[in-house]
Amino acid sequence: MSRGIERRAIFLDNSYCFHFLDLLGEMTSRFNVEVHAYVLMGNHYHLIVRTPEANASRAMQWLNVSYSAWFNAKRQRAGHLFQGRFRSTLIDGHGGWLLDMSAYLHLNPVRVSVLGLTKADNKAEALGLVKPNREQVLARLRTLRDHRWSSYRAYGNYGKVPPWLFTKEILRRAGGQAAYRKYVQQYVTRGMDPSEFEGLTERVAVGGRDFLDKARSLVSSTSPEQPERRFVTQHISFATVVSAVENVKGEQWEAFRNRYGDWGHSMVLYLARLRTGLSLKEIGSLSGEMEYKNVSTRVRRFKKRLAEDRHLREIANRCMKRMTNDET
Repeated sequence: MSRGIERRAIFLDNSYCFHFLDLLGEMTSRFNVEVHAYVLMGNHYHLIVRTPEANASRAMQWLNVSYSAWFNAKRQRAGHLFQGRFRSTLIDGHGGWLLDMSAYLHLNPVRVSVLGLTKADNKAEALGLVKPNREQVLARLRTLRDHRWSSYRAYGNYGKVPPWLFTKEILRRAGGQAAYRKYVQQYVTRGMDPSEFEGLTERVAVGGRDFLDKARSLVSSTSPEQPERRFVTQHISFATVVSAVENVKGEQWEAFRNRYGDWGHSMVLYLARLRTGLSLKEIGSLSGEMEYKNVSTRVRRFKKRLAEDRHLREIANRCMKRMTNDET
């Protein structure tokens, strides 16, 4: 992510966005970089990139310098355009981290006060204290779909796919275009909790335990501009999830795992998806040879149930606290 200096606008009209995307396309061929998602937001932009040649710094420096030079020439100005060095977060290639990060990125255009999706609003809605009305939901969906300078239009089949945009990997993990569109939209219709994404881009890395251990070994210091980025997102084992639910529920996993209509199994699937970094297939295997599609359906339905059931949310919070205590 790169932001304009003093939070000033870096995309003043469509011509600026067009030129930036032209440079982004050139960057992919010049540096052999894969762009998997992007969003341009007035005074900043977000990218998800893969760098097979481990040259992210060179590629991003070229992109920002090239755009700054063009911007300054066009505006007849001098000086820095961007606020310091670009900020980056390593993403684990296994599990659901790439899918989650793409959703966070694509939701940027709707996370604004006018649509009732600021951080405070997110928390209030997630707790069931307020509910968006029909007009708010429709406005959110319309903004999400119509934001021209986002790769969501390509992912949701609302626009053409740029020749340099890699969409196959994220769509494969989501289960196709329709599934991805539904997955992202649930965060603005309240089928899921967008507060889960808070702080994702403030981390050095997001991923599973092995990945984070490796990331720690590569991070020796932090920039004075970004002291908080010494931290990494912690994730836990499937066994810890099961143990926490067993403790709160007062029953053993074997007793309720196959019990029809019992919330315990769904709670385990939901928390595993949220906190372990395992793929749907891996969660299905560990929870009783379930197909990954069935896991996805159960998690989606349980999230909707959580949004409507305050008592169940309290139980989920107790399980989350127990998981943290068990892991420390």
